[in-house]
Amino acid sequence: MAEGRGSTLVHLLVVVLCLVAFGFAIAAERRRSVGTMHKIEGTNETFCSYSSDVATGYGVGAFLFLLSGESLLMGVTKCMCFGRPLTPGVNRAWSIIYFLSSWVTFLVAEACLIAGATKNAYHTKYRGMIYAHNFSCEALRKGVFIAGAVFVVATMILNVYYYMYFTKAMTTPVSHKANRVSSTVGMAGYA
Repeated sequence: MAEGRGSTLVHLLVVVLCLVAFGFAIAAERRRSVGTMHKIEGTNETFCSYSSDVATGYGVGAFLFLLSGESLLMGVTKCMCFGRPLTPGVNRAWSIIYFLSSWVTFLVAEACLIAGATKNAYHTKYRGMIYAHNFSCEALRKGVFIAGAVFVVATMILNVYYYMYFTKAMTTPVSHKANRVSSTVGMAGYA
């Protein structure tokens, strides 16, 4: 491992997993289910017919790929909680800032992706209503998967910086104070 660079394989895997999650999130947004209302002749029953439900799978795929990338990084760095402590200094401070920021963006991204996949999977199939004045087909709002994709990219960038500063803080040697032979209590010796 080079001085403070970390493993290139870890960097590459985290970036690739996050980019795949980003691609799935974009694909999920483009393939959201859209419902059209149909009326059965002879009765006043209405029902919704939806386009393909592939966006739910894409949303879950994005969720899982992002979860895999975050799990990989937290496993390698031992979630900053276990293992030997980081060397005090600027690198440790930045590592903590990027760690906390990446977790916040990760949780927001995961919430957007799983909420989008869940809402996209929910469809109103049939409603037997005689007077359906305000009947509408449930559909996912535009932008839920896009918001997830934006936070996936933010998580990826913060994870790269977190890992970079984490490895710098791990590889920086601890500066020791000079060992003195005599006592350092602060009392002058008597002659």
